Amino acid sequence: MATRNFSIEFFPPKTPEGMDKLRAARAQLAETIKPEFFSVTFGAGGSTRDRTLETVLEIQHEGHEAAPHLSCIGTTRADIRAILDTYRQRGIRRIVALRGDLPSGMAEPGELRYASELVEFIRAETGDAFHLEVAAYPEIHPQARSAQDDLRRFAHKVMAGANSAITQYFFNADAYFRFVDEAHALGVDVPIVPGIMPIGNFSQLARFSDACGADIPRWIRKRMEGYGDDSASIRAFGLDVVTGMCERLLAGGAPGLHFYTLNQAGLTLEIWKRLKAKT
Repeated sequence: MATRNFSIEFFPPKTPEGMDKLRAARAQLAETIKPEFFSVTFGAGGSTRDRTLETVLEIQHEGHEAAPHLSCIGTTRADIRAILDTYRQRGIRRIVALRGDLPSGMAEPGELRYASELVEFIRAETGDAFHLEVAAYPEIHPQARSAQDDLRRFAHKVMAGANSAITQYFFNADAYFRFVDEAHALGVDVPIVPGIMPIGNFSQLARFSDACGADIPRWIRKRMEGYGDDSASIRAFGLDVVTGMCERLLAGGAPGLHFYTLNQAGLTLEIWKRLKAKT
């Protein structure tokens, strides 16, 4: 059986207290899961650029591989070139290449409008210096003109030079399997790793999902709504749902899992513990 790769995502904290909490969570996750890499998000228009780099360098210093997100929207080629130079000088070898969101109030999208253009630019500038991850949307990008167009754009990103892909989170394993099959039919042969969002706070999850286009199946939404403010029941139900989906994904051939931790360790560690108990 092929080796499965597991990875974990953080966002750069805004405060010293947030950094301390992330260090504690990261230590637990690193010791237990031993992920292939930790990724660190990059704010709209590069708004967290310095904090992203700071977090990535700290992860590297601890002896783990770190992959900064890099979004192209609202930036110039010169901006991207400077960031790439910094990353190379600091020994960073993996990047999550994204289009990103246009910052509020900014009218121009910048010189690179799509993630495929960013991937092409990185390859032209740096050759094979970086392992490039790109995003995939099993339930269709919320701004896509059609499912077919979204799939073609994904294939274009991969053909531009991506090494692997990480999906937006979802709660319908069938959507993932269908997306992978359709991508393979277009000639995509890189690993497509499912993104996993643990469920701890339903109102927060609903807000995130509305913003990014991830579907919460009606049966899950209704059960969560029925629990009201009973956070223990929401947590227990969420763990059952997400762990069961992870089991199905891995049994169905998923090449690994990418956990969206929101800088917290508890839920991801519990899912991992349950998965290991089944293997």
